[in-house]
Amino acid sequence: MEFPVTRLRRLRRTEAMRSLVREVHLHPGALIYPLFICPGEGVRREVKSMPGVYNLSIDEAIKEVEEAAQLGLGGLLLFGLPAVKDEEASGAYAEDGIVQQALRAFKPAAKKLLLIADVCLCEYTSHGHCGVVSKTGEDYEVENDASLSLLARTAVSLAAAGADIVGPSDMMDGRVGAIRDHLDDAGLEQVPILSYAAKFSSAFYGPFREAADSAPQFGDRRTYQMDGANLREAMREIDQDIAEGADMILMKPAMPYLDVIRAARERLDVPIGAYQVSGEYAMLQAAFAKGWLDRDRSILESLISIRRAGADFTITYFAKDAARLLG
Repeated sequence: MEFPVTRLRRLRRTEAMRSLVREVHLHPGALIYPLFICPGEGVRREVKSMPGVYNLSIDEAIKEVEEAAQLGLGGLLLFGLPAVKDEEASGAYAEDGIVQQALRAFKPAAKKLLLIADVCLCEYTSHGHCGVVSKTGEDYEVENDASLSLLARTAVSLAAAGADIVGPSDMMDGRVGAIRDHLDDAGLEQVPILSYAAKFSSAFYGPFREAADSAPQFGDRRTYQMDGANLREAMREIDQDIAEGADMILMKPAMPYLDVIRAARERLDVPIGAYQVSGEYAMLQAAFAKGWLDRDRSILESLISIRRAGADFTITYFAKDAARLLG
């Protein structure tokens, strides 16, 4: 039918009408809030490049856990800042590691929240890379196969400490299979793996490296994180991780890669998440500070775009803000 018989504006006249026919809905249960846990007591140190985001000691972070539960968020994604770093990333899999301590402390307050533990080595290594490094003079190599046992050991340690989900974000080949085998061998076969299957090497990670103190001390991560130009390769990464036992997949970053989320959604039936990363958050916060964008509308619109592209859930530093707006 054509105008004037068909008038699409009839379904836009009121908020009640728009709500009735809305195709994509946001709800707090599909939002995951990241936390950066650090040693000490009473620590609430704001990340300069991420207004409203903090490095938190466990006692301070529990307040965030309680608030997230009250707001009805789906879960928390935990990152750790260890007191000491070394070349073997020993803080990542130590029984008394910072995230392991946090998981045990958070459980009573978490209630229905899912506790997702990031599995990577970059925050724990002295060199800041996501795996074991061999270095000769100025030349270095991030050793894929040598890193797998440490990643698997980290996943088992985090799951044993109470993580509901483990999320390998390192982009080493074969890490999902290694983690699945080690979890099963440890009697943790019920713990699902959320694989950062398509993690692109991105300029939008910059503020995170301040928050997690994880910038590489030399070189960069382009030999293991994906080239942003490669959509077909992202599908191969996803297929491989699912074949190795991934239960869910995560796309990172989100807004610059909405086409990748859409392509994965059209291809797959597994749950798909997307990470609205630190640079996306910082960029919007900078615009809010200048008065260039309407804060509330922009937060929700950015999250709707990710949901519309096909993400079932979103990791975002705006999770609490969005939950309040949706409430």
